[in-house]
Amino acid sequence: MSWKTIAVLLILVLGLGGYFYYDTYWLLPARDKAESVKGRLWSVEPKDVEALTIKRATDTIRLKRVDDGWEMLEPVKTRGDRGPIDEVVLSLTTARVDREVAANPAKLGEFGLDPATAEVRLDVKGRAAPLTLLVGEKSPTGAWVYAKEAGKPAVVTLSEVTARDVSRPAADFRDKTIVAFDRKAVTGIDIEVDGQRFSVEAGEPGKWRIAKPAAYPADGDMIADFLDKLEGAKVKEFVADGAPPSRYGLDTPARVTLWIGKDKDRSSKALSFGATDSAKQGVYVMRDSDQNVLLAPEELWKAVPKTVAALRDKVVVAYAYDKANRIQVDSGRGTVTLEKDGGTWRITAPEALKADSTAVSNLLWKIRDLRAAGFLGETPEDVGRLLAKPEVTVRIWEEGAKEPKTLLVRAFTEKRGGAPVAVAGVEGTGPVALVDAKTVEDLSRTAADLRDRSIFPSFDLAEVKRARITGGGKVLVVDRGSDSEWKVVEPSRGPAKAPKVDNVLLTLKSMRWKDIVSPQGQDAARYGLDKPELEVTLAKSGDAEVGTLLVGKRDGDVSYVRLKSAPTIYAVDDTLVADLRKASADIPQ
Repeated sequence: MSWKTIAVLLILVLGLGGYFYYDTYWLLPARDKAESVKGRLWSVEPKDVEALTIKRATDTIRLKRVDDGWEMLEPVKTRGDRGPIDEVVLSLTTARVDREVAANPAKLGEFGLDPATAEVRLDVKGRAAPLTLLVGEKSPTGAWVYAKEAGKPAVVTLSEVTARDVSRPAADFRDKTIVAFDRKAVTGIDIEVDGQRFSVEAGEPGKWRIAKPAAYPADGDMIADFLDKLEGAKVKEFVADGAPPSRYGLDTPARVTLWIGKDKDRSSKALSFGATDSAKQGVYVMRDSDQNVLLAPEELWKAVPKTVAALRDKVVVAYAYDKANRIQVDSGRGTVTLEKDGGTWRITAPEALKADSTAVSNLLWKIRDLRAAGFLGETPEDVGRLLAKPEVTVRIWEEGAKEPKTLLVRAFTEKRGGAPVAVAGVEGTGPVALVDAKTVEDLSRTAADLRDRSIFPSFDLAEVKRARITGGGKVLVVDRGSDSEWKVVEPSRGPAKAPKVDNVLLTLKSMRWKDIVSPQGQDAARYGLDKPELEVTLAKSGDAEVGTLLVGKRDGDVSYVRLKSAPTIYAVDDTLVADLRKASADIPQ
């Protein structure tokens, strides 16, 4: 191939490439833009609309674009709701003409255009004069609406969507946010309800304190719930009857003031609460910024803290649940001490025993979840006076702490709301709290309550590969074929009902004793364990035994059992053993 041929081909390739680039990046966008505006009433972009006015026989809506959205100027001066306003602006600026129905009509009234149902005006950036559209009646089919541009004689039809857009009530275009604020920037709240005034201030993240009328820790969850509801609250109804605020209980309102920011940048937003309307499930409110009466959701008023007592932190004893590593409980039932050993708990006194981790966790959760229903005193002296003779004392040591946190509890002689209560407090600090009377019983735990009551050695269900059940002169052996498949291998081969086998494993794993009837296995015949009626063995792969349970006599609602490897005889709920007794018959398919 000659150099001339190569040069010609190169020129052709470059030419085609240049045309492709020009077509892709210049001609195609121009064609797309031309196609997008084809048939449109106006060739304007929604982002260039600076103001929208909709004038109707009953009212006029005037909206103006501002930096962060839209502002309503009429019928009231307030924030606009950006979503529906942008929706209508987009609809109007992209409206397409269906057809021209009259080039120069003699009577505009025939189309509902004299007077017009609505007059729409768009103020557009870069245009000296606004775009004005008269909107009339719908066509007989209802699919179109008659319209005409101001200054042009022709009547055209547009989609009936235009009629819907310009007939929307003014309330659709008003911002329905009750109070707009950034909750992360809230540094304080002032509340005034029924003559009571109190203030809370933000501390570290998630922590609040009552500053007035006295210094107390505040209920952070209650404040977070209130701020969540206030931030998300939307107007249910705009009240526009012109009645005085007193009609809605807003002449002597409750008030909530949010303080935003700090120091010289600090500002406030206030909301007044009036009467509730049970029929509408709302509460009447008024913002200081616009003085318009609004109906807000009733849940917002319910979330407002009404008293200092309600707003106080009601946690009786604060401690880090995951850091607790030692517990001592003293009660009329005795003393028990527990220590954490890695991820498990063990009882160290009155004797060394394995603890039931679930029972210990329940005790710790009850302490952590203990909440005050009221307060009797505030100082350490009040704790010493009112709890000088506690019925229950719980000491909790946390990792790294030299001294424990000591919770004192006793029953109270008086009642609150007709119900018995107890008093509780942390030694050396205030306050003294009123708590549920059951707290005394709930925390009076003993070694017997907290010790591990499991019988069968611990195992994971998936590691069991064989189960052997012997009873009534018969033997049933099943092997695991896969994670969810079991097979009978003795007395004959065949499929097994996997759920029934799994039920046997779960029964053994969860079995707990009610009582120890013979610690050293004495008098085995009395309990039917000299000649057990049932024997259940679980094994891992390679026939490594997990354990064997021996089942003896039934006595009322209990049965007696023991492990083959240990002498202790236990009484267990007979319903647990009943499933094991039926297993040999239920497992084979």
